[in-house]
Amino acid sequence: MRSVLLVPFLFLLLTTGRDVTGKGFDQKPNFVLMVVDDLGIGDIGCYGNDTIRTPNIDRLASDGVKLTQHIAAAPLCTPSRTAFMTGRYAIRSGMVSTGRVQVLLFLGGSGGLAPSETTFAKRLQQQGYTTGLVGKWHLGVNCKHREDHCHHPNQHGFSYFYGLPFTLFNDCVPGEGSDVLVDLQHALQNLTVLLGVGLLTIVCARVCGLFEVGLWLLVLLFFLCILATAVWYVPFKFLPTWNCIIMRNQEVIEQPMTVETLPQRLLGEAQNFIKRNVDRPFLLVFSLAHIHTPMFKTPQFAGKSRHGAYGDNLEEVDWMIGKITETVDSLGIANNTLMYFTSDHGGHLEDSDSRIGQKGGWNGIYKGGKAMGGWEGGIRVPGIFRWPGRLRAGKVVDEPTSLMDLYPTLKYLAKDKQPDRQSDGYNLMPLLEGEVARSEHEFMFHYCGIYLNAVRWHPPGSDSIFKVHFFTPNFFPPGAGGCYDTKICLCHGEHVTHHDPSLLYNLFHDPSESQPLTPDTEPRYAEILEQTAKAVERHKSTLPNEQAPAGAHSEANRAEQGVELQLTWDKILWRPWLQPCCGTFPFCGCKENTTHM
Repeated sequence: MRSVLLVPFLFLLLTTGRDVTGKGFDQKPNFVLMVVDDLGIGDIGCYGNDTIRTPNIDRLASDGVKLTQHIAAAPLCTPSRTAFMTGRYAIRSGMVSTGRVQVLLFLGGSGGLAPSETTFAKRLQQQGYTTGLVGKWHLGVNCKHREDHCHHPNQHGFSYFYGLPFTLFNDCVPGEGSDVLVDLQHALQNLTVLLGVGLLTIVCARVCGLFEVGLWLLVLLFFLCILATAVWYVPFKFLPTWNCIIMRNQEVIEQPMTVETLPQRLLGEAQNFIKRNVDRPFLLVFSLAHIHTPMFKTPQFAGKSRHGAYGDNLEEVDWMIGKITETVDSLGIANNTLMYFTSDHGGHLEDSDSRIGQKGGWNGIYKGGKAMGGWEGGIRVPGIFRWPGRLRAGKVVDEPTSLMDLYPTLKYLAKDKQPDRQSDGYNLMPLLEGEVARSEHEFMFHYCGIYLNAVRWHPPGSDSIFKVHFFTPNFFPPGAGGCYDTKICLCHGEHVTHHDPSLLYNLFHDPSESQPLTPDTEPRYAEILEQTAKAVERHKSTLPNEQAPAGAHSEANRAEQGVELQLTWDKILWRPWLQPCCGTFPFCGCKENTTHM
């Protein structure tokens, strides 16, 4: 009798055990990927910060796996997010720059992630997943007219999109100044003033009878002044209308957007997406508008941190992460949901003003920051995975990993075994679950725009991680830790210094990259440079066209190879016929109905 009673008990025990381990059922897991904008790795408690409160993010790390060498493929949003979404270096998609413009600047431009590219959202959609992106996109919208949406998230595997097709930037908030080609704006404005003064002078001379000027010439000059004014005034002075918008799928629902309520709306949309899809496998990318400037001034958090407005915003981020985690847990899907937290790149060191002080993040002990090529501060980001029952709580992985690893990891977990194109990431699950001790990333390549800036080498059988810098940005003023003259470091020409021989560091002993190695201090010096050079040649052979280690071939040459650069002047400048619009262009304007929220 006793043995009979034990049967249902044992059955219950076995089925419960399968649920806890996460390996005994065939149900596809859910994915919640949370990406912060411009977050410094040194600003998170579990990565060493003790002045900003991040208990919810820290709890994710204590309940899951923390990566200490998680690397972005680029130190700026557009190329980094491209690599994250596609699992490939952005150069393979043409989402790189040869000059000063390193990200998309106008929603009314034609550049963006090509329709031919494959994102992890597309792959999961093909496996039956419901896919959603809430928040920032910044990978383009239109190609030839404002309704084609060729670069839009809906065309890249996201069945639902709500948020910013561009990004949050200073122009979105009155009084915060402008972020977009400020020097060009001033130059065009000054040229317009000169034309106006010249016209007025000629008119006065004609009225006073000093010399004869044909009326037709005055009319021509007048229309020339009007045209010159329109060239800079329309694209730049209406930037809040052109760029600061919210879309739901392919419809513009707010233009310009109300920034004050944006955090609550993004959080609500993310929570609702999870709730709507609780009974089927889903992918949610929650791409926060924080910590990019301008800073939010949410009353609940304003003035509450010890690190000014930036600290207030980061504590608001932590609260939002806590709410997403709470939603997953309250629905009872935690054991079947992989949650991931990261940043697209490091903090923006040069971003500050006299009113509120530092507005960018802190990158801890690591040198450099946003836009600074291969320096660790611009590319080393938080990497936290939580999956109760599947991933051991409190585990720390010190091996090199990449944001590009999410693509093959999600494919593996979704049981997607279909052939795919060249990938630069690796499935992280063996590393996260402790089945292997070493990362598959022996070499990692760090780009600054189109230029190969640095290479990281993790030799087999060694704890050392060497990094070779081919060139570095010129900091200004001399001795500073950033480019405070241009406000953001550039990758070309006089803005960089090329090194011969290349700079070499051992990140295992010198993570701050403060002491370059020499043949006298590193016995393997010659071998490291030799192995790195061979790795660069192998890497070049996989690109659409052969590329020199510290340079780039012409755009025409790249186009011949089938990869068109997307961040050229021709593609990033504003075109009225490409501008997303709510209403009748150019009278664009609408407000989202938030009474239901």
